[in-house]
Amino acid sequence: MSTKQAYVQVSGLRKHYGDGDARLTVLDGIDTSINRGEICVMLGPSGSGKSTFLNLIGGLEDADGGSIMVDGCDLTVLKPTDLGEYRRRELGFVFQFYNLVPDLTIKENIEVTAHLSKNPLNVDDLLRSLGLYEHRNKFPRQVSGGQQQRCAIGRALVKNPGLLLCDEPTGALDYKTSKEILQLMEDVNRTYGCTIIIVTHNAAIARMANRVLRLRDGRIVEDGLNESPVAAAELDW
Repeated sequence: MSTKQAYVQVSGLRKHYGDGDARLTVLDGIDTSINRGEICVMLGPSGSGKSTFLNLIGGLEDADGGSIMVDGCDLTVLKPTDLGEYRRRELGFVFQFYNLVPDLTIKENIEVTAHLSKNPLNVDDLLRSLGLYEHRNKFPRQVSGGQQQRCAIGRALVKNPGLLLCDEPTGALDYKTSKEILQLMEDVNRTYGCTIIIVTHNAAIARMANRVLRLRDGRIVEDGLNESPVAAAELDW
């Protein structure tokens, strides 16, 4: 695809922790681009830099070198207040552990995030598309893990973000529920057109991606397009 379609473009991205003998290089000159509307799956063993990469794209950590362009904006030169605006305007986050507010209902957990956006999705419509409408007045402890993750996805999606960042979103779920969540993400991508980056240890998930990135020791060792993605419902592992 043409680089003119690039939505996320990373050049020479570097990140380390510690100094001197304790210095640990986590990302060592990452170059890649992800086109608007793609599902990108990032693979790699623990410690390869996947979550750090996601945190840098999300503006949660500062890079030590290189540039991160998202929709034409270089995150590495933004002031903290501008980074906050970027996260509020452009991003949705989905984590392995749902991080829902226990004393708010399913609907209220989603509504809290809706108030951060200038152009949020309709909460009731979103609840229906997530299969949560009948559970909207329940508290997180009253629904299953899969339903809690659906709520977490709804919380991220209600802002109508251009970019959805997912860190091990199926890591705490069983096989059947994991596939349901992946199908939901596939539907979200198709319906709302948001670009999705999924970090995972599960290599089978890469078959549903448009783009596959593989990290090892802080470097990209695979960056390829999947010309024939498999439907999430057909995945097996």
